[in-house]
Amino acid sequence: MPVFRYIAIYTALMTAVVVASNILVQYPFPGVLFGIQLSDLLTYGAFIYPFAFLVTDLANRQFGPSNARKVVFAGFVVGVILSYVTSQPRIAMASGTAYLVGQLLDISVFNQLRRTSWWKAPLLGSMLGSVIDTVIFFSLSFAPAFAFLGANDDFAIGWAPVLGVFSTEAPRWISWALGDLTVKVLAGLVLLLPYGALMSTLRPMPPARAAA
Repeated sequence: MPVFRYIAIYTALMTAVVVASNILVQYPFPGVLFGIQLSDLLTYGAFIYPFAFLVTDLANRQFGPSNARKVVFAGFVVGVILSYVTSQPRIAMASGTAYLVGQLLDISVFNQLRRTSWWKAPLLGSMLGSVIDTVIFFSLSFAPAFAFLGANDDFAIGWAPVLGVFSTEAPRWISWALGDLTVKVLAGLVLLLPYGALMSTLRPMPPARAAA
């Protein structure tokens, strides 16, 4: 199968992840964990989005950073369009910026570590990408310092107990960010399993070996 067909498949997978995340972010995740009301912190979209890092890492492993960036940019275009249609401009800008920076950082870290132990590149790449993604998205979306991007959300910047259970208080968007990052970190660990299972099937192509 020609390389461009493989890239098209990765692009389709990334697009599916972005579309699913944008749809499922509208639905709170139910349940209570250690007294924490998960529906106040998480949506189903938080559990789907980490698959974007898996798609990026597999594309990077097989075809190198240049082609992985093409997959990321395709997802960026779809994500920005969907975000502008379904949400406020400030949220759309935050979402697109966070996705692009986080995924590109993942590609860079992965490429630097691809010759080390098999798990280091995907794990550290996705972890660092997730941290940056979370910080950028929630800061640009809700922090008063970025009010020039759009009106502040009074509920988001209102103070409340951290995660709804601790005595320390902070703006609600801080708790949302902590909950979101926790899911991404756990997902990054779990998604090492499919990555490891696919390693023997999705071997690096010659251009990817050269790039490494």
